[in-house]
Amino acid sequence: MAMLWKFMRVARYSKTALPPKIKVRGIPTHSRQSVPSDFAASVPCSSTVEVFGKSYPRDDYTNITEKILSKVGKNLHNKKHHPLWLIKEQVKDHFYKQYTGRRGNPLFSVYDGLSPVVTVQQNFDKLLVPRDHASRRKEDNYYLNRDHMLRAHTSAHQWDLIHSGLDAFLAVGDVYRRDTIDSTHYPVFHQMEGVRLFSCHELFSSIKDGESFQLFEQGHRTAHKQECHTMEAVRLVEFNLKQVLTKLMTHIFGDGLQVRWVDCYFPFTHPSFEMEINFQGEWLEVLGCGVMEQQLVNSAGAQDKIGWAFGLGLERLAMILYDIPDIRLFWSEDERFLKQFIVPHISQKIKFQPLSRYPPLINDISFWLPTETYSKNDFYDLARSVGGDLIEKVVLLDEYTHPKTKKVSHCYRIVYRHPERTLTQNEDLLSA
Repeated sequence: MAMLWKFMRVARYSKTALPPKIKVRGIPTHSRQSVPSDFAASVPCSSTVEVFGKSYPRDDYTNITEKILSKVGKNLHNKKHHPLWLIKEQVKDHFYKQYTGRRGNPLFSVYDGLSPVVTVQQNFDKLLVPRDHASRRKEDNYYLNRDHMLRAHTSAHQWDLIHSGLDAFLAVGDVYRRDTIDSTHYPVFHQMEGVRLFSCHELFSSIKDGESFQLFEQGHRTAHKQECHTMEAVRLVEFNLKQVLTKLMTHIFGDGLQVRWVDCYFPFTHPSFEMEINFQGEWLEVLGCGVMEQQLVNSAGAQDKIGWAFGLGLERLAMILYDIPDIRLFWSEDERFLKQFIVPHISQKIKFQPLSRYPPLINDISFWLPTETYSKNDFYDLARSVGGDLIEKVVLLDEYTHPKTKKVSHCYRIVYRHPERTLTQNEDLLSA
């Protein structure tokens, strides 16, 4: 699953792991103005990168490509009847109807128009990601410069939204990660972040003798709790989290859904879990979640509350639910694809009818690696910049080290196949 929640877990064990993530109460609808991509971002022939009309000075960390900048501002999750919009609207509708305040207003507010340009502090530091954590690497992120980047996950907005006084919200948006090239990975994808905070009264009010329980204690960190949380509080928060997410997935995939929870690691939650569902006889991981690290909550100004957070990928859910085989299709403007999702109700069952399977064109390429700092994602970015969405998959076939010079060469196989039509003669020449 191509989202940072999962990458955080993988990178916990391997430094070289490649990534496969202000409300006024009662007014939950927010601005979702979309900036047309033609005007959203550009790479001028100067020492700056321009995004949404603002200039960012280039430095030794700048690695964003023109191809990626052309995607900024597309906001597929806000395009009516797009499959990602359908998933977002289903989740939003469920939360609005299922969770309400005292006056019947939706408890959760939704933010789906936040800028994808964030600071490194927002994306990593405020989420307690260690300075030497593998998820920070240039090889895996798109940096405008040392201080600014395209968000790698919607968690980048957690701290700011909590600091503004929110205690229940969903944040939705496009996220960016340098990644491998295949049918399930794309450098731009879409995430939804959910956060819920509880005061002592909110958590224990429905429990018999609940007034005798506390949120915090001075204890020890274990596999099941943080050092500052009471076991009673953690158990209730964890129960609420799993109940909320089980109801959500049942709402999307239907009654009788089998669910299981896998213990894992994320820097910003503990304990942490991955949720898996059994869909059509196969266990599939759909999201990451956990009890929020209290240090994060405290630093955002909510010292008297405890909470949970989750992160899910919209593409992941849409590919499972609608049986969409290739992630590139989400960027298609072909009416044969888009019209399949024009339905009268957001929860209507849709079975994607695949476009014809066009023949692939395969090309192998080998070269000496240019520098010691080279990474495979450098080549993937170059391939995407040149071949764009004509490239279906890139695979590293072979790695060779010269016995005398110790220079290293890579051999890659590039599979070209347009998701909607046969390649033209000029496109065939591109791959030659």
